[in-house]
Amino acid sequence: MKQHYLQTRNNNDYDLFDVFDDFFKPMFFDESKELKTNIRENEKDYELDLALPGYGKDEIKVSLDDGYLTVSASKQKKEEGKKYLRREICESTSRSYYVGSDVTREQIKAKYENGILSLTVPKSQPKQIKNENYIAIE
Repeated sequence: MKQHYLQTRNNNDYDLFDVFDDFFKPMFFDESKELKTNIRENEKDYELDLALPGYGKDEIKVSLDDGYLTVSASKQKKEEGKKYLRREICESTSRSYYVGSDVTREQIKAKYENGILSLTVPKSQPKQIKNENYIAIE
């Protein structure tokens, strides 16, 4: 695992590993921007806990569209003119989960407390397939 150290650098310092990091950044998934989630299952529903530290309740949006539950968070306050040495706390993040087309917005329960968004989503009931194309055998 790569260790990160908070340190300042002079613009004249040249680090070969920084060149490689910048070159490969677009090719690989950036885990620091992923919305961390725990998912539990019981008989009736799924329980999701999403880590959103530093976001206010009004900065979080949860939507349901075509069976996809999407959670997004975006900082409303922009920090202009600040110079960061390292920035790992994202200004915005989003993640979607397929919950089934039978689930409605009214069935989903949401609670935000201490930086954790807790969602309860009922399990989608599988549709019974009717075998009307078959001929009954006597």
